[in-house]
Parts: sequence; structure tokens; C-alpha cells
Amino acid sequence: MEMASSARTVEEIFKDFSARRAAVVRALTYDVDSFYGLCDPDKENLCLYGHSSETWEVALPAEEVPPELPEPALGINFARDGMNRKDWLSLVAVHSDSWLLSVAFYLGARLNRNERKRLFSLINDLPTVFEVVTERKPVKEKPSVDSGSKSRGSIKRSSDGQMKSNPKLMEDTYEDEEEDHTETLCGSCGGNYNADEFWIGCDVCERWYHGKCVKITPAKADSIKQYKCPSCMKRSRS
Repeated sequence: MEMASSARTVEEIFKDFSARRAAVVRALTYDVDSFYGLCDPDKENLCLYGHSSETWEVALPAEEVPPELPEPALGINFARDGMNRKDWLSLVAVHSDSWLLSVAFYLGARLNRNERKRLFSLINDLPTVFEVVTERKPVKEKPSVDSGSKSRGSIKRSSDGQMKSNPKLMEDTYEDEEEDHTETLCGSCGGNYNADEFWIGCDVCERWYHGKCVKITPAKADSIKQYKCPSCMKRSRS
């Protein structure tokens, strides 16, 4: 288990939360087969840790009492073979959401009322791990987009080599929360679409990513003929 972060401001704590959340989301989605295999029911009590370095780890709980930080759910491996896989992953996701919040507010113990409110607002703007894992649509006040379209209001290199903004979200057509519409989520961190950020779409799996999450800048994207996300690149190499 890593040592407690020195994060104390709202921004620092939210950055720590986002990194740990991204790690947990990756464990339960893109790295799910590896995660599933590590959770052997024949082993001792195991926990899923998301670290501030955006890496995840399945390990035994911290030995020190009390621990440096709140501990995640203990013994997640024991229920693995006794439940439907999706249900088990959903259960781990729910416990992970609780753990992430507990760590954030542990680090924010000295925040004042307004700072705690601002921290929760930042956290609440992200979909929960449970929502990402179960692919549930978060309830949002902004319009949603057609899940069958690659138009996400984001920026991507077009066929003529120019950087273009895809069409903006259509107006006055999404009031009824129709089933064939969904939020655009980053395939890496699970964060919601933001028109102020650069996004890039994978030409293989058609998932969308924050440019910063996959280390692609608009200038770099302009020189890419066909973009493959890290997951697709990994699959193609194997």
C-alpha cells in the first residue's frame, strides 16, 4: 500500500481522486481479464487498490494499524466464483466507489464547508465506477448524443488532413432521454465529454479518448492517418 498523499487543496485532492479512479476503471474494464485472474478465491483476503500513479494493484491489505489511508473492500476474491461475472464486477465497482470517496474526504479532512462542497461537485461531475462498469447512463442536465454516431462535438483529424470540430450536439432533440442516446465517455478515464477539451476517436474500436489520456495532441493527431488506441495497439501486437 502506498503512503498517504500530501494533497491538501481541493485541486490536489481531486487530481488524486481522478488518478485512483482511472486506475480502478482500467482494472474493471480494459484490464478486466487480468484483474479477474488475479482475484483467485483460493488466496487470502485481497483488495483492489487504485494508486495515484494511475496504476492498479490486487494485493493483501496494509499490515499497519491504523493504515495510512482508508482501505478498500477486503476479500473481493472470495465471491468471484460464486457470482455471475458481471454481477461480481459490479459489486467490486460499488465498493471501489465507496473507497475512492473515503480516501478523498480523508485527505480533505481539513477543508472547510465550501471547499468540501466544491470537492464533491468536481467528483460528482464524473460518472461513478459502477456507472462505467455497468454502462449505465449518468443522469445529466446537458444533452446526450447518438450512440451510433461518431459526432461527439470533439476534434479529430478529417480525411482531408484538416483539424475540424465535429458537429455540435443537436438542439432541442434530447429532452426525453431516449434509449438510443448515451453520454460520450473517455475510454481511458471514463470522464464525460467536455467541449473545451481535445478528444480523439479510435478508428478501430471507435471509442473516444481525451487527448491527454492517450498522450495525443491536436498537432500530433494531424499527422496520424489511422489512429489506434492503446488497447487496440496492444491487441494487434499480441
